[in-house]
Amino acid sequence: MDMLIGYGGIVAFTILVIVVMGRGHRADATMSEYATGGRSFSSWFGTMSFLNTWLAGTVFVSFAGLGAASGAIGYYSLSYSVLAVVLMFFLGKPVNQWGRVHDLRTQADLLGLRYHSRAVRVVAGIIGVVASIPWVVLGMQALGLVFTTLSFGRIEPVVGLVIGVVFIAARQIWTVRYGTRGLIVSDMVQGVFAYGIGFLVIVGLIVFLVTNGHGLGALAPGMLTLPGLDSELGPLYLFSLMLTGLMGAWSWPDIFVRLLSVRSPRSVQKSAVQAASLMFLFSAALSTLSLLGSSFPGVSDAPDMVWFILTGVGGVGLVTAAGICVVAATMGNVGANLQATGTQFVNDVVHSGKGDRVESARGAKIAVAVITVISAVAALATANVTSGILILALVSYQAICQLAPTILLGIFWRRATAPAATAAMISGILVAAVLEIVYPVSIPWLGGLTSGVAGLIVNVTVLLGVSLLRPASAAERSRVDALFDSLRGAPMGASTRAHEAIAR
Repeated sequence: MDMLIGYGGIVAFTILVIVVMGRGHRADATMSEYATGGRSFSSWFGTMSFLNTWLAGTVFVSFAGLGAASGAIGYYSLSYSVLAVVLMFFLGKPVNQWGRVHDLRTQADLLGLRYHSRAVRVVAGIIGVVASIPWVVLGMQALGLVFTTLSFGRIEPVVGLVIGVVFIAARQIWTVRYGTRGLIVSDMVQGVFAYGIGFLVIVGLIVFLVTNGHGLGALAPGMLTLPGLDSELGPLYLFSLMLTGLMGAWSWPDIFVRLLSVRSPRSVQKSAVQAASLMFLFSAALSTLSLLGSSFPGVSDAPDMVWFILTGVGGVGLVTAAGICVVAATMGNVGANLQATGTQFVNDVVHSGKGDRVESARGAKIAVAVITVISAVAALATANVTSGILILALVSYQAICQLAPTILLGIFWRRATAPAATAAMISGILVAAVLEIVYPVSIPWLGGLTSGVAGLIVNVTVLLGVSLLRPASAAERSRVDALFDSLRGAPMGASTRAHEAIAR
C-alpha cells in the first residue's frame, strides 16, 4: 500500500504537468518559436523557468548531502547561486535585445553574431552539447533513488534506476513535442511544487529538528567551520568553488536560453530580482535543514539520503511529497537540458556552415529524441559505475566554465576578437580537463585552486592577450561598435547586417 501511494503520487503529479502543458500549447511554426517559446513570457514565467532549470533534483540529494556530511561548506552553493542571479540582471538587456532583433535561438547563436565567426559558434555549440549530456545521465540516475525510496523496500536500487530512466525518457515525449514553450509552462507547475511546497516542508522540518534536540548546539564544532588558510584542501579552495559555480552559471545552454525566452530586457531584469529572493530563501532553508539534520539518527551513515530520512518522520505522505519535489526539479532540469542541447546541435553545429537559417523545428525535435535515447542507454549501462559518470560530469563542468570568458567579455567588452575567443575556449578546456583528472578536488601547488579556475586563468590570459596583440580589423570594429550602439537605440548600419549574414 505504501508503494502504491508513493508511485501513485508521482503518476498523478506527472499527469497534472502534462495536462497543463497541453492546455498552454501552441504550434511552433518555426525553429525560432521552438527554441525560444516565441519570446513571449512574462517575468514570473521567466523566474520559475530559471529556478526549475538551475535548481535540479540533485539539490535535494547531493547538495543536501554535502551539508549533512561536511557542514557549513554546504552554504557555498547559496553564495554563487545568488551571484548568478545578480549577473542575470546585467546580462538581460544585451542578450534579450540582440536575441529579439537578430532572431537568436541559442547561446552559440549569440556568440556567432557577436564574434562574426562560424568557428566560435561551432566550438561553443559542441562544448555546450558534449558537456551537458553527462548531467542528463546523472539526472536520470538520481530518479532511481526516488523510485527506490518510494517503493519502501520492495525493489532493488538497480530496478529503481530502470524505472527512473524509463519514466524521465517517456516524459521527454512532451519536451520533443512542445519545445521551449511547453517547458516553461511546465516549469511553473513543477517549480511551485518543488520550491514552494518543498520550502514549506523544509521549514516544518527545521522547526521539528530544533524543538527535538537537533539545533545548532547538537552539532560537532567542525560542522560550523569553513575551510580556512590552513585547510588541507588549500586556502583558495572555497573561493574556487564559488568562482567556478558563478562562471559556469550562464555557460550552460539550457540556462542561457532563459534570457531569450521572455518578452523584453525589462522582464529579464524583473525575473532576476524575483529569482534572487526566492533563490536565497529556498537555498538558505535547504542548507540549514541539511546542516541541522546531520545530527539526526541515520543521516551520518547516508548523508545523501538526508532529505528522505528527515521527511520519514511524517510518514508515507510526507515522503511521497518529498519524492515529488525531487521529481519535479529533475523534470525541469533534464527537460531543459535535452531541449537546449538538441536545438543547439542542429542550429549551431549541423547548420552552422549553411547560408540559410534553418527554419523548421523538425531537425531539433529529432535531435532531442536522439539525445534522450543516448542518455537513457548511458544511464542504464552505467548503473553500477555511477562514480565514473560523476567524474566525467565534474570534468564537463570544468569544461563548460571555459565558455564564460568568451560569453562575458564578448558581451561587455568590444575589443574581444574571434581568434582570441576560439583559442581561449580550447586552451582553457584542455588545461581544466587534464588538471581535473590529475587533481579531482584541488591543486596543492596552486594554493587549492580547482582545475576549472586554473583553466579560467589560462583562458582569460589567452583571450585578453590575443585580442590586444592582434586587434580586429577596422571593418570588424565598426561592425561590433554598431552592434553595441544598437543597445542604446542607434540603428545598425547596412554593413553590419551584411557581416551578420556572412557569419550565419
